Amino acid sequence: MTLKLYVDRMSQPSRALIIFCKVNGIDFEEVKIDILKRQHLSPEFRDVNPMGKVPAIVDGRFKLFESHAILIYLSCAFPGVADHWYPADLSRRAKIHSALDWHHSNLRQGAAAYVLNTTLAPVVGLPLNPVAAAEAEKILSASLLKIESFWLKGNGPFLLGGFQPSIADLSLVCELMQLELLGDQDRDRILAPYKKVQKWVESTRKAMQPHFDEVHQVLMKAKTRFQMQRSAGANTGADSRGKLTSKM
Repeated sequence: MTLKLYVDRMSQPSRALIIFCKVNGIDFEEVKIDILKRQHLSPEFRDVNPMGKVPAIVDGRFKLFESHAILIYLSCAFPGVADHWYPADLSRRAKIHSALDWHHSNLRQGAAAYVLNTTLAPVVGLPLNPVAAAEAEKILSASLLKIESFWLKGNGPFLLGGFQPSIADLSLVCELMQLELLGDQDRDRILAPYKKVQKWVESTRKAMQPHFDEVHQVLMKAKTRFQMQRSAGANTGADSRGKLTSKM
């Protein structure tokens, strides 16, 4: 039976799973779950994932959710997946687990919350929250510093000093790609101090072409829409006489 991926490509971990399968030649059926339409809360999807979150998979009778667990499963269950993604060496595996666990409690908390509270909140019917955004930026900046100074410490261009990407590189880079939804100035301001992080993101992207860019097209299209909206808001306002005037 065909592996089924239940995903929304606007979701960072969903993109990671799709890219992984494409890069490794794993056949799958993409079952689109539109979060904005609240399809993740439907009874049909909750039968797949009772937690009501994407991504999730069904492989025959086997159901699994949580992206890191899925990446580990796919690495082990399908022949032909190169060892560098999830090495057979137990010490190397343990270090990858460490990076993945750190991701969820650090980088994801900062990046996801910052993008939500500065950009995405109105799309999902919530108000922008500058206070929450400021707190999220502190976590995001601290996480980027830790990637720069610790996780990228080593001879190779990838996490843990690797010379080829692992599932940890894929998961964390897809998280950082969400920053593309920000205004260019804001994104550049956040990433500018971290040259090794920027180089790592580009190395990971290149290692997974053409699939990386293809899967991220949905994000780039959303970025363009947000840029147009920001531009329209910046160029239109009211002067003291109630007339529309340009804002610089």
